[in-house]
Amino acid sequence: MEPTPASTPVPTLLPHLWKSTLISGLLTLVLGVLVLVWPGRSVLVAAILFGVYLLVTGIWQVAFAFSLHISAGGRVLLFISGAAALVLAFLAFRHFGKGDEATAVYLLAIWIGIGFIFRGVATTISAIHDPALPGRGWEIFLGVMSLLAGMIMLGSPLDTIVILAWVVGVWLVIIGVSEIVSSFAIRKASKTLGEAISRISRPEQLP
Repeated sequence: MEPTPASTPVPTLLPHLWKSTLISGLLTLVLGVLVLVWPGRSVLVAAILFGVYLLVTGIWQVAFAFSLHISAGGRVLLFISGAAALVLAFLAFRHFGKGDEATAVYLLAIWIGIGFIFRGVATTISAIHDPALPGRGWEIFLGVMSLLAGMIMLGSPLDTIVILAWVVGVWLVIIGVSEIVSSFAIRKASKTLGEAISRISRPEQLP
């Protein structure tokens, strides 16, 4: 028997989805700005900043994989993407001082690029397969942007830490601003959905 709107509860995390998206956007934007303006860029500093980004992203995706009201396939994708981001964060945190800077930058670019791609694929596919997801269009847009960022990261000749910082910093700013904008769209959609379900489930008063 298919659940009716009246019998389908509003997911407990749904009202907070826009808040987490807003916080993620703000953190991503701040990180992007820090990467762009940080004086005396070094591989170690970049590894720490990018590792923090991958770590936060991984935790966020794993948490939503278990708590967000999405399809089973979407949960699996988010979990895999989140787990991969956590592993990539560990790799980014490693100190590459034993090798030359070019090799260190190359490896760091790979970890970040793969992280972008995993997040982009998981976000896009999850949104496509869940028509009821609030702010679905924005989630698809964010996924495509992350996927594009990852492809550029893996395909660009990033030989120095300065070039790496500029490329990643610009993309973090773009993704951060997009997340901030989408959070308000998600907030509006979530509020509309909650009100609709509340009206449907409210028993009609007898005259």
